[in-house]
Amino acid sequence: MSNKQLEICVGSWDSAMAAQLGGADRIELCDNLAEGGTTPSYGMLLKCQKTLKIPFFPIIRPRGGDFYFSNDEFEIMKEDVIACRDLGCKGIVIGILRKDGSIDTERCAQLIDLAKGLEITFHRAFDRCSDLEQGLEDIIALGCHRVLTSGGKENALEGLEVLKSLFIQAGSRISIMPGSGVNEQNLAQIALESGAHEFHTTAKINVEYGIDATTGKKYSMMETSTEKVAQLKQILSQI
Repeated sequence: MSNKQLEICVGSWDSAMAAQLGGADRIELCDNLAEGGTTPSYGMLLKCQKTLKIPFFPIIRPRGGDFYFSNDEFEIMKEDVIACRDLGCKGIVIGILRKDGSIDTERCAQLIDLAKGLEITFHRAFDRCSDLEQGLEDIIALGCHRVLTSGGKENALEGLEVLKSLFIQAGSRISIMPGSGVNEQNLAQIALESGAHEFHTTAKINVEYGIDATTGKKYSMMETSTEKVAQLKQILSQI
């Protein structure tokens, strides 16, 4: 049996349920996926905690854009970590950089301390680091459990050579989790060549939600597909 795990990034309740039904091992829970993901609402956190049977890790990110946060934004992030911890979440997803492109180890350490034993994923802020090798060492020193990365490239397939190098550098100290552009066409190649054991994707399709009765405009959203998740899990089971 394969020991490889599939994390699905979701931005809605429907997508969270689809990920679970498809056999996902874990969910990264976000709002505003078009902005790269921001912290989900308290109501969403509570609903997931009461209903989901698989772990979900909320992202702690107060806005889209860069990963340099003001003091006020950082205070919001700390309160969000406390809320996730007190609700019983199994983990959180964080990432803060300094203006020079290095990992903001001091602020990240404060969030990790507040999380009090939750699993910690460092998100793709890592791919904006000025020095990926040093950034990885900083993240390992912080005690993070995994780092989500496309190898500093637009997507994981383009960053495959860097992902291989990061996997070798990491050894058994941290999990390198390829993400961005991972799909049913390239998952097997990325898994086999990177050496990674965890993989991250949205597995999404376009879903129509109805038509505005006044304007006739059709509404649609990108949502996670149960079938795609199941297909990705099947691919991993054969590696």
